[in-house]
Amino acid sequence: MIMSMDNFPDYGILTAKERQAMVETQLVPRGIKDPNVLSAFMEVPRECFVIEEYLKMAYDDCPLPIIENQTISQPYMVAVMTELLELSDEDLSAGVKILEIGTGAGYQAAILAHMGCKVASVERIGKVADFAIMNLKKLPYGNRVEVYVGDGTVGWPEEAPYDGIIVTAASPRIPTALIHQLKVGRKLVIPCGNLMIQQLMQVVKLQNDVKINRHTGCRFVPLIGKDGFQE
Repeated sequence: MIMSMDNFPDYGILTAKERQAMVETQLVPRGIKDPNVLSAFMEVPRECFVIEEYLKMAYDDCPLPIIENQTISQPYMVAVMTELLELSDEDLSAGVKILEIGTGAGYQAAILAHMGCKVASVERIGKVADFAIMNLKKLPYGNRVEVYVGDGTVGWPEEAPYDGIIVTAASPRIPTALIHQLKVGRKLVIPCGNLMIQQLMQVVKLQNDVKINRHTGCRFVPLIGKDGFQE
């Protein structure tokens, strides 16, 4: 069952203390240090982005199923991907523009929006996009996110170039279109690999090349589209 913003229940246990415990036990011990990232995780209510049967697991250290066989990522994975964008205080004050590929439940976009980013988020599945929009409307900063339905592997050129790109689905390669839509000196964060296991990569766009920094192993749902996995 999906909860509307009108009937979202107060389960009591889902409080600021739950978010604090998540930050202190899941994020900080694993090396998340960016104060803006940590502050967002302390404030954004993850329970607004899960379906009702998993509500009491909202702050657990694991991904959770949502609708249409998609998932909301493990909090740590959302945090490390956000930190790898390497957004400065000046960036956030200026309201930098971030492209997200794979809106899912909308939690990653909400974290970025809380930090001050303007987010263009592309979701392949219309019902999932509607779910994310409903979730984001629960929050005062949700209006900093625009959700579009389309093939994320080709990006969203209408609002390019971007100050950062984050891909929340596994790709067999780095989509060329995303590199083209990224500003020089900025970062693309993407899990690459096969359908079973991937590695998180930070791709830095240089003037005439890219630099790839490899990070943790991970496992995401597949990025399906023209320059991703085939359906």
